[in-house]
Amino acid sequence: MMLDIFNHFMPQAYFDRLGALIPGHPILTAFPRLKTLLDVDARRKLMDEFGDTQHIISLANPPIELIAGPDKTPELARFANDAMAEVCRKYPDHFPAFVASLPMNNVEASLAETDRAIKDLGARGVQMFTNVAGKPLSAPEFRPLFQTITAHDLPVWVHPMRAAQFSDYAAEKASEAEIWFSFGWPYETTACMTRLIYSGIFDELPSLKIISHHMGGMIPYFPSKIKLGFRQIFFGTTEKNPVAEEAGLKRPPLDYFKMLYADTALGEVAPTRCGHAFFGTEHCLFATDAPFDLEQGRALMRNTIAAVKALEIPETEKKAIFEGNARKLLKL
Repeated sequence: MMLDIFNHFMPQAYFDRLGALIPGHPILTAFPRLKTLLDVDARRKLMDEFGDTQHIISLANPPIELIAGPDKTPELARFANDAMAEVCRKYPDHFPAFVASLPMNNVEASLAETDRAIKDLGARGVQMFTNVAGKPLSAPEFRPLFQTITAHDLPVWVHPMRAAQFSDYAAEKASEAEIWFSFGWPYETTACMTRLIYSGIFDELPSLKIISHHMGGMIPYFPSKIKLGFRQIFFGTTEKNPVAEEAGLKRPPLDYFKMLYADTALGEVAPTRCGHAFFGTEHCLFATDAPFDLEQGRALMRNTIAAVKALEIPETEKKAIFEGNARKLLKL
């Protein structure tokens, strides 16, 4: 069995509502080109090509908080979660669970929807994006959400959110060459995880479980930068990191980064090996990012499966990555 914990789906009824809410948005013409994103039968057919495969579905971009104001997003989140839950109810063999979406521009409503989605609909956690209309997830106003999901003992899925208006340089107004996507998303994930860690969230909530998309962004490739900060070079020691001390961290920064969970949504062998070397088998989860490729998700699924199988680890550990870790984490 292969249990894909970070792929994307958008129920047709929800997509249809977006047409009235965000007319002219690029996704309205782009997403219908990916039939397996909107059509549950097409998705199931694709999955069947790969044998014993299940998807934990999460709602695709854009974040709900960017679609409407805080007075309207709570109802939109409820509509989305009800639609996702219905897919899982109808096709449990393909979709055993979903990840709840939240109206993050309305924290009180997000708290209520977290409880409702988990208790009433069977969601196995919540999805957040790396920033909320430009606000970092480490902002104090969002801390109650992390406290609530920790109380449920379920994970937070974190997806990067960075668009073309995030310029590559301060003197410019927009990103070029799709840098916002190809390199901006891994940076965005890394920045989000770092800000959360330096906010002391793991000292406050040591049992918090965060799934960082795309194998944690840049994190596995720069452990030396995590271990040795710039100010530490001049004003610290091997054991003394001035910035970490000022933040009040109780452990070396690297320890907190290794508390994160990371998924295999890379589709390449070499970075998957690197990510596994950093996070370890127990904190690696199989995910493909389907269906966002030129083959309706087929290439991502094929290549990611191959990348996990190429890991030079015992078959028992591969099985844990493909399925076991997720079932334990999500209580399936």
